Amino acid sequence: MGKRAKGKKAPKGKKITLKTAKNSLKITIDGKRRLDLSKLGITTFPKCILRMADIDEIDLSRNMIKKIPDSIQKFHNLRWLDLHSNLIEKIPETIGQLQNLLFLNLSNNKISNKGLPLEICNLKNLRMLNLGLNTIENIPTTYGSLKELKEVGLFDNYLTSIPKSILNLPKLKKLNTKRNPFPKPEEEEPADPIKRLEALYLVNESDLCSSCLNKGQQQRDKMNNIIREPALCKRNPLFTNLITPNSTAKENQAEWR
Repeated sequence: MGKRAKGKKAPKGKKITLKTAKNSLKITIDGKRRLDLSKLGITTFPKCILRMADIDEIDLSRNMIKKIPDSIQKFHNLRWLDLHSNLIEKIPETIGQLQNLLFLNLSNNKISNKGLPLEICNLKNLRMLNLGLNTIENIPTTYGSLKELKEVGLFDNYLTSIPKSILNLPKLKKLNTKRNPFPKPEEEEPADPIKRLEALYLVNESDLCSSCLNKGQQQRDKMNNIIREPALCKRNPLFTNLITPNSTAKENQAEWR
């Protein structure tokens, strides 16, 4: 029997152990503990980090994670969660229990409206929400209850409108909605550059006063003079010494004739 051809296997993501996770802990300027597991080729959410549920920040960006587990709710102290640039299609409803969350970045994933939970509106302390570069068609109006929001990213989605509740957020300073298929406003008809008379009235000379009649006669005489001027005034040709076109112009004389 011949040897069976070996097919190419999909590369396995890096396995994160508890030791690896602990070695990835960093201390922020304000003394918070941040777990940085970004850019490691991780394909599944590392369950071992659930044993570090008291950390303040998690960065799992730029990996290949497809699913976030319901157990994300265990990170009660979490204030900063960065999941951008993964393959996530759905965010669990339990994310709404992270009451201390200030920063949530879900951009550049595969999140549609089905994968966008309404429970995000429970994150009452949220300051920044980034949902850009997904496949979202509309934003829940209930997100307008996030009164502490200062920055919202909705760019590169399939949005055709933005809820007024989002536009009217009291502390909103930055709203990025670029590259969405918003309907174009109806174009107004261009203004007519030519001033036109709305009406023209004809009257008999006998109905005009002497002053009006004189003014009309003066305008008529001016017009007649302009019409007769070409016939009465023969102008001497300019450039009398120019008998034939120069060599350069001669080649193009068919055009200027």
